[in-house]
Parts: sequence; structure tokens; C-alpha cells
Amino acid sequence: MSEIINLTIDNVPVSVKEGTTILEAAKKINVRIPTLCYHQDLCVAGNCRVCVVEQKGADRLLPSCAMPVSEGMEILTNSLKARNARKHMIELLVSEHRADCTRCYKNGNCELQELSSEYIIGEDGFIDLIPYKEYTIDHYSPSIIKDDSKCIRCQRCVRTCNELQKIGALAVAYKGKDMKISTFFEKPMFEVVCTNCGQCINRCPTGALTEKTYIDRVWAEINHEDKHVVVQTAPAVRVALGEALGMEPGEIVTGKLVAALRRLGFDSVLDTDFTADLTIIEEGNELLQRLKKALVDKDPDVRLPLTTSCSPGWVKFIEHAFPEYLDNVSTAKSPQQMFGALAKTFYAKKIKVAPENIVSISIMPCTAKKYEADRPEMRSSGYKDVDYVLTTRELALMIRQAGIDFASLPDDDYDSIMGESSGAGVIFGATGGVMEAALRTAYEIVTGREVPFKNLNITPVRGMEGVREATIKIEDPLPEWKFLDGVELKCCVAHGLANAKKVMDAVKAGTVGYHFIEIMACPGGCLGGGGQPIPTNEEIREKRTAAIYREDENKPIRKSHENPEVIRLYKEFLKEPLGEISHKLLHTHYRARNRY
Repeated sequence: MSEIINLTIDNVPVSVKEGTTILEAAKKINVRIPTLCYHQDLCVAGNCRVCVVEQKGADRLLPSCAMPVSEGMEILTNSLKARNARKHMIELLVSEHRADCTRCYKNGNCELQELSSEYIIGEDGFIDLIPYKEYTIDHYSPSIIKDDSKCIRCQRCVRTCNELQKIGALAVAYKGKDMKISTFFEKPMFEVVCTNCGQCINRCPTGALTEKTYIDRVWAEINHEDKHVVVQTAPAVRVALGEALGMEPGEIVTGKLVAALRRLGFDSVLDTDFTADLTIIEEGNELLQRLKKALVDKDPDVRLPLTTSCSPGWVKFIEHAFPEYLDNVSTAKSPQQMFGALAKTFYAKKIKVAPENIVSISIMPCTAKKYEADRPEMRSSGYKDVDYVLTTRELALMIRQAGIDFASLPDDDYDSIMGESSGAGVIFGATGGVMEAALRTAYEIVTGREVPFKNLNITPVRGMEGVREATIKIEDPLPEWKFLDGVELKCCVAHGLANAKKVMDAVKAGTVGYHFIEIMACPGGCLGGGGQPIPTNEEIREKRTAAIYREDENKPIRKSHENPEVIRLYKEFLKEPLGEISHKLLHTHYRARNRY
């Protein structure tokens, strides 16, 4: 049992557990100490010294983010000594920062800008004493722009890439005045082992790392008279967009999102959740076919466990780190890419518009989706399936540019044909959601019964633990699935690439016997994606998660295979799951060497 430590902060008594930092103790009594290098998701660094405080009787100021409390401490967070030191630190950071704020993408959402304003950093500082260095801007990636001139070397991005994602695409290079955040041999991010996940962007306090924006191109397409612009919206966008427009985290804004997109001028407003349902049909049948080949045909070449394929950051990670397991990845495309392929084939025919005049836009919580849309295999429609990807943040900016009062918008509904979805499609936005959606459908296909969980809520795969396991025993299946009778389907869910590495290391070592694995590149799943509103932390992600499951509960249909529009799609166009048309449009051929 931890010892209780008693101290005072700004003359207010506070009692906290042993090991608590001064910063955490101050939060307990609602005292805000400014920080820059600190982030709740990351290990303590203590290298920016913006959070310094004074301890009575001590000669040196203490970094509150890194210093644990001790009995009888008397801390002053706002003493003249602490304030002056803090102000000088901010002045020094600003002096090396190309602070052309009005031309910066992060203007208005920059932590350094906020502190500079708060501490009145002006002409009497160091700004004119230290000359700017010349930096190049790395804009070659389709997802991420890296601008070293705006970097304050807080190393949040480095810790994110190493701790949360276990990638190591970014590191500290050189020393002293030459120190910088660099890639391997200072190559462009597009040429190093970067998964485009954007988690570094979510934690960068300035504009040194931002998504590559396509807003102006999308505006041009919307205003092109000969183009029919179709937009799709991912599940996680509807529980986060409100944050970027002044609402509280966890607000469900689905109806307002649709209304805003119509106001912006999109011709068709459709839902990625529709193709999330479609993904479940294709991927679920793929899992069952692989199980049949393994258990009945005794095929030694069938690849199990099957892993999900809807997170492009995860797909790029396995390509780099575990290429020998690529055939274990489902050949099903992500919902975004399935939608894009159908938009320029099935949907174009339905609305009688030539596919070359269809512009396909997606609103995603993910920067890696920009990279995914550019992949060469994502052109199965005969055109680029998804033309432009905008993040949740970019959409919020477009809404502000258009002068729309988002909060006052009346709720609207998606268009038909590819706008209907189930609750299973919605929960794709949360870690464990793809697994749960797949099990709701696969179990019912095999047994003719609903999954044996109250109200369809498969709670073992839910939660925020980095790796979660679940086992579902199949009993009394339908005759055609008799070979699965008594089989315990072993499932695993992981989110964040550090946890993905743990799972794949265990698979490689042969210490686990999973049949099906869901992996999402980002903490919390898509709702914690690299394109979501900033800030992000565990509390915010939990609120978004709760909203995702509320949306699921409110849906009249909660199983993918019961979506009437998906049923109609197969009847009129695709014919059957894993069929010839599905394989051409909805699956990636380069991963299909050992098909089902």
C-alpha cells in the first residue's frame, strides 16, 4: 500500500500517494502549471523546463512534471523566481521558432503560441537576438508535413514514435545548438519506416508536424460544375468533430455532420459505416473459409490467424516489421477503399453519372488514410478509388471557413443507396469494434443464433487495455458448419503499434493459438486517430468510446448482415461474398496469394 504524502502547494494543503509528481498533485487542487514537453500519454522527459516551480528552502527550481512529492514540501507555483524563469524559457523557445503565426496551420491551436500570449512575450525578449536557422520543409509524404523551423525540440514526437508505436521513425540528432528531431540520415518521412499514423501530429505542441491538407483541392472540386462530388464519413468522425467546433468530448454529432456537409456543397453525403458492414461480410466469410481449409481440408498452406486489414497504419507496420505474415492479413480492403471502388462503379451507375466525373472524398480520423488512398492497388474501379482524404480537423476548418454555426444546425440524414448502416458498422471506430462486429455476424452465420452476450454487447473485446483476449465456443452449428462444432474461436484485440508488436512477437514465437486478430494502429482505435481533434488523452478517448457504443445502441439494426442496403448490393451487383466481382473491387490482389 502506497504511503500518503502531505505537502502544501501555494499554501494549500494536499495529500497524495507516494510517487505522485508535483504537477499531478497541483492538478488535484485545480492549480494549473504550464507544460510543453509533458504529455499524459508519454513518459516524463523534463527537458523544456517550462513547468518549473519553487520549493521553499531549495536553491534550484524544480521541474514539476518530473519531480515526485516528498513529505512536508512547500511548493510555490507562481513565485516571482518561478515566473521569471518560466517566461525566459518561453522567450528562448520563441526566439528559435519561426513564429509566423498567421500563416501557420496550427494558428489558434498551438501550445507555444498560447503560452507566448499568456506570458506576454514581445519585443523585449530574445527574438531579435538569435538569427533564424535555415530549414527545409519535408512535404513529400502524402500524409504528414514536417517543418523543423517550428520545432521546439520537446521530443514528444520522438517519445510517441518510440513508446506508443515502437516505430522509431523520429529521433534526436546532433547536440547543443545543432540538436534537431530527425529521421534516419535526414531522409524525407516518405522514405523511412513511418506508418503515417499521425500520432506524432496529435502530440506536437506546435506546427512542426501537421497533416498534409487537401482542403483547397476539395473546394475546387465542389465548385467544379461538371463534377459530382461524393463524400463518405468514417464512424469515429461523428463522435469527435464537435470537439473541434466548441463542443464537449463525446458529443454525437452525426445529424449535424451530415447537414454541414450538405451546406458545404457536396452532391452526395454517404456513410463509410455502410462499407464497414460490407467489410464484415467479406472478412467474416474469409475467416470462415480459412477455418474450413484448416480444419476440414487440412491444407498446410492456409494462413491463420487471420488479422484485420482496415487500419492502413497497421498494414504498413506489418509490411515493414513482419513481412512474412502478410498472407495472414485479410485481403479485404478497408471500408474507405471499398467505398471508393463502389462509388465509381455501382454508385456511378445508379445515379447515371460517368465514373470519370465522380470525385470521391472521404472524411477520416486518420492521416494514414491519405497514404492508403494513394497506394497503387487502390484503383480497382479503373480510376483512383478515393481522390482526396480529409481529416476530422480539416473538415472542422472547412466548416469554419464556410461560416457555418455548427451547433445550431438541424440534424439531417445520409443519402440512400450507400448511406444505411448498422450499429456494427458504427463500432468500427473503437478498438475491438471490428472484432465485435465480425463475431456478431460470423457466429450467426454458423449457428443461426445471435452471439450469446446480453444485448449483442461482446464485452470481453471492449476496453482500453492494450491487448485483450476472448474465446467464443461454437456449439450446435448449422449442418454446413458442423466441422466447427465444439471449436473454441480464440480472438485477440490490440491497439497502438507497440501492442501490435507484442501480439505479433507472440504469434511468431508460437506461444499463442489465435484464430482471429484485430489490430488498430492508434491508441483507442480510430477514435484516437492521427487526424482527430487536438488535444487527445486517455480521458478524451474514453468519452469518444462511450459515444460510439451509445450510437450503436441507438441503431435499429445492429448486425452487418441485416443491413438492407448491403443485402440489396449483393443481390443487384456483387452477387455473393468472396465472389468474382467482390474479389476484383473489394479485395487487394497483392495479398491474395493464398486465398482462403
